[in-house]
Amino acid sequence: MSSDFADLRSITASTLGHYEQNADEYASRTADHDVRQNVAALLRHIEGSAPWRLLDFGCGPGRDLKTLAATGHTVVGLDGSLPFVQMARAASGCEVLHQDFLALDLPPASFDGVFANASMQHVPGRALPRVLADLHAALKARGVLLASIPRGDNEEGWNGARYSAFHDLDGWRRYLTATGFVELEHYFRPAGLPRDEQRWLVSAWRRE
Repeated sequence: MSSDFADLRSITASTLGHYEQNADEYASRTADHDVRQNVAALLRHIEGSAPWRLLDFGCGPGRDLKTLAATGHTVVGLDGSLPFVQMARAASGCEVLHQDFLALDLPPASFDGVFANASMQHVPGRALPRVLADLHAALKARGVLLASIPRGDNEEGWNGARYSAFHDLDGWRRYLTATGFVELEHYFRPAGLPRDEQRWLVSAWRRE
């Protein structure tokens, strides 16, 4: 086992351990977050006849999984935290995969859209190309990835027991375009605030 791989595994274990120890508190604290703007952005870019097959990447306790399923599409959740997987299954009735982001095993060309809301910031920069390549491969031709990430100056590191990476728009674009994605749109959240108070970057990308 290489030292880099061992370091990535340690980062993942610590971050997942934080969520597993705080699963109930996290579910309660985030239950009323409104992500309808992001859901709408994903769905308006998907082509072809509905219903679509969607992946909620980093679904947590299932809040967004329920919202996506309510639109009438077939939705599959994925999370690395077993307590979250169990909570999401119970909350949504959807299939939920228990997979580590750094060891994804997804069927190729099987999803019309991937919804990655506040999840990809936990992927270290040196592992991000591989994770994006896995998601690109899991999308059907012209499928759509919607990602919401916290804005920053392309720095990463520890926030307590969690590892987080923060990207600016140009840095994020470099990762996505290098993977083969084509940008569809981007915006900043929360809506209606001055730009320096909009801490989230949301972007939609197409697999050509």
